[in-house]
Amino acid sequence: MKILLVAVNAKYIHSNLAVYSLRAFAKKKLLEQCGDAAAPDIEIAEYTINQPFQDILGSIYRKNPEVLCFSCYIWNIVYVRELMRELHKVLPGCDLWAGGPEVSYDSREFLIRLPFVKGVMKGEGELTFAEICGIYACGGGEEALVKTPGITFRDSEGTVRENSWREPLDMDELPFVYTLTDAAAPADTGFDHRIIYYESGRGCPFSCSYCLSSVDKRLRFKSLPLVKQELQFFLDHKVPLVKFVDRTFNCRHEHAAVVWKYIMEHDNGVTGFHFEIAADLLNEEELALIAAMRPGLIQLEIGVQSVNPETIREIRRSMDLEKVKENVRRIRENGNVHQHLDLIAGLPYEDIESFARSFDEVYDMHPDQLQLGFLKVLKGSFMEENKERYQLVYQDRPPYEVLYTRWLTYFNIIELKGVEEMVEVYYNSGQFSHTMEALRKEYASAYELYRELWQFYDSRHYLEMQHKRSARYEILLEFVKAKDLREEMFRELLIYDYYLRENAKTRPEFAGEYRVDKGFLRDFYEREAREHKYLPEYQSYDRSQMRKMTHIEYFPGLQKMLLFDYKCRNPLNQDARTCMIKRGSEKGKD
Repeated sequence: MKILLVAVNAKYIHSNLAVYSLRAFAKKKLLEQCGDAAAPDIEIAEYTINQPFQDILGSIYRKNPEVLCFSCYIWNIVYVRELMRELHKVLPGCDLWAGGPEVSYDSREFLIRLPFVKGVMKGEGELTFAEICGIYACGGGEEALVKTPGITFRDSEGTVRENSWREPLDMDELPFVYTLTDAAAPADTGFDHRIIYYESGRGCPFSCSYCLSSVDKRLRFKSLPLVKQELQFFLDHKVPLVKFVDRTFNCRHEHAAVVWKYIMEHDNGVTGFHFEIAADLLNEEELALIAAMRPGLIQLEIGVQSVNPETIREIRRSMDLEKVKENVRRIRENGNVHQHLDLIAGLPYEDIESFARSFDEVYDMHPDQLQLGFLKVLKGSFMEENKERYQLVYQDRPPYEVLYTRWLTYFNIIELKGVEEMVEVYYNSGQFSHTMEALRKEYASAYELYRELWQFYDSRHYLEMQHKRSARYEILLEFVKAKDLREEMFRELLIYDYYLRENAKTRPEFAGEYRVDKGFLRDFYEREAREHKYLPEYQSYDRSQMRKMTHIEYFPGLQKMLLFDYKCRNPLNQDARTCMIKRGSEKGKD
């Protein structure tokens, strides 16, 4: 008996924790239930939505499963439905099953729309999947399916039968999915190329109306000794990034503090950890722990969503905004943690002016990344239940994104999409940080700056073009000229931002004439090869190697000569180390 679990991920770097957890749990249970001889062969196949359809179809066909199970989310459901439509033709004897949040809350409708699908596993799937595998491998048939909680299925007469939901598991029952003895696990497919996901808890203490995590309020955590043991695996194997999928990781302070202490005390200097937190819940012990961490050890994702009090109340969210601002500020001032702050456009009672205020307040918290997201109306959410009251209209196709509301027109959405793109290019890239900081001071509102930048792109049809990196600098300088701002000051800021990231030996056009003469450069690197006054990390390098790994730029407005050192970069943003070189004349004579 061959059972195939299929994950169609959004990108290659992603892995699907769910299918690995289903298989690991089922293997353990089936050994107890059926014994070695009868246990089915459970295989995993991971693809991406960017792969050619025919390639995935052919790959699944060649595996020749008898039972085929798909993991379904908003980013892959269209692709999965199309695969199912064709697979039932080429694998007519194969039973098709679906599971995941995108099919759990309308399982009956899903089976009616796709009459060739056998069933849907609803909600938490480990025990449900294990029991279904047991039914196929050890017998039981339809009579056993009728008694299986957590499924909706089609019986032999074609009638869709909906069973009760299953009670949640004790987290300690879940096997650790990343083991080197398991050839199909991400641990063996290369840590350097995949994001590794990990969960130490399930459920959420909050009831945010747009989120399905609020449906399961039964907070459960793995025991801390088990969490430590599993985290040590990642540390021992120097996994680059482990992304916790726990919702509001710091909602239980003892749990969060123990995990953060452990990864700090066992830090290998390589592995980083990503956590989604509520910043206003951070206590003094947690803030002190965060302050003591190695730069880059953790990343924090913080959902603000809106600063409009009426919106926050309506979406049933609990948040102390002033505490969020204070804790974000304290973490930022330590300079050791990447902070990612989120906003959602399209929420109730948030019109364009209100959203602009939310944008400005979050922008002025100076996050490392500002994610401007758009409301997705998920099946089973409170937001979906209240769509008429909010006059909430959204796309029929996944990810069911908002089109307009009582408070926000579709033209407003178009504007916000434009602002989102400008934020991605000019803020979240981190490539224009000093230029954008100076531009922000020219505007009363950060939102106004990005809106005008989008309008500038739109008026010149730049949105329709692909741009290389240096062209983005040219366009921003063109914007500065059009707004009659201080062109030469902004040109120097753009040059500074460009060389902070780019060890470019071909000078970009916007930078103009290179103002450091060859004689100065020769003398400087010859002297550095002997003295290492400015480049102490280059003891084993000769002058030619040092010159290739650094850049020197003269800024006439500042009357300063700066050295950009690309060997010593900031671990958080990858900016080059810079230092000022003493000089005696504008030609760069030392």
